[in-house]
Amino acid sequence: MLDRDSVSGPDQHIQGVSEWVTTRDGRRLHAMALPGPQPASSPVVVFEAGAAATRSSWGLVQPEVGRFAPAVVYDRAGLGRSPADPAGRRLERMADDLVDVLDHFGSGPFVLAGHSAGGVIARLAAARRLDRMAGIVLVDPTDEAADMLFAPAFRRMERVAITVNGGLARLGLLRRMFGRMLDAVPADVRADMEREAFTPGVVRTQAVQARTFLDDLAAWRDHPPARGDIPVTVISGARAGDGMNTRVRAAVNTAHAHRAAVADGRHVLAHNSSHYPPITDPGVVVAEIRRLAAP
Repeated sequence: MLDRDSVSGPDQHIQGVSEWVTTRDGRRLHAMALPGPQPASSPVVVFEAGAAATRSSWGLVQPEVGRFAPAVVYDRAGLGRSPADPAGRRLERMADDLVDVLDHFGSGPFVLAGHSAGGVIARLAAARRLDRMAGIVLVDPTDEAADMLFAPAFRRMERVAITVNGGLARLGLLRRMFGRMLDAVPADVRADMEREAFTPGVVRTQAVQARTFLDDLAAWRDHPPARGDIPVTVISGARAGDGMNTRVRAAVNTAHAHRAAVADGRHVLAHNSSHYPPITDPGVVVAEIRRLAAP
């Protein structure tokens, strides 16, 4: 199924193609593709959103990337327009889905951009298609080098947050927590987010992911996925906020610096941002993707 959708840029609407990706086990995932300049000469940039985020979280980044490269956003199972996955949301399965998205859009090369938990999914998918990777941009990613993620206190906090968010979603109030984000994006992206991004179904998907995500990630401390010699950029928010105090922010950024160092990559600070550089520092994200994707 193909249809035309508008994707907002700063000065015009860019026509994108909305289509369905069929996974290896027959499920369907919704994607939105911008073809980029023609004839295409750049790697295809594929975006992976955060734990409970839809494709619309990239609404300020994808249109700008689409000016110099083909750019694809998609909704993971149970988020946005993609139906829920009856078989669960283990990290391996989410990476399988991203690999299926890559295969759907050709043989590459690809640049992957992953935000938050999406950075973990992007790293594992890249390990399965190393020969097709032109680079990875990790945007304020979850990282196994951050010890606090595996402390009992963090897991308790996560469970409480999901429970509270579920209640707010059922009352139609969850979107109020993200008013700043909604105010920053174009009107059509905002409409999609208000309709799709703050529903009880989204929180249910987040809860299913959270049951196993940290345990799966903990195994990477001893056995990380293969990274080859793919160019890597890690972007960190420079400010406290979005649930991170100054101490936590410093610890997270130390883990990010470590990830960049072991990959011989770049560590970049998004100075206007805490956890959401795709919204608060989209230009920084676009610039780092351009470094890897522009011909």
